[in-house]
Amino acid sequence: MFKNIFKKQAQTQKQQYDKTKQKPIIRASICTGEKVAGFKDLATGQFSEIMLIRNDSDLYEYMQSYGVERDDIVKEY
Repeated sequence: MFKNIFKKQAQTQKQQYDKTKQKPIIRASICTGEKVAGFKDLATGQFSEIMLIRNDSDLYEYMQSYGVERDDIVKEY
């Protein structure tokens, strides 16, 4: 009965980001290893967090949700 309470809801629509003004980034902490996916504004350098990356399935969800390819993602420390 309560099995599906904590399951993530699959998104059916891809969300958009402006490829000319933003680039996909994964920020990783050297100390803790925490990873956060988001987008960096190319003009201002401001980073907007989208989601915490705990494992490969979270990364896959981020890539599917925004139509991002693995080669497009830049890692920052």
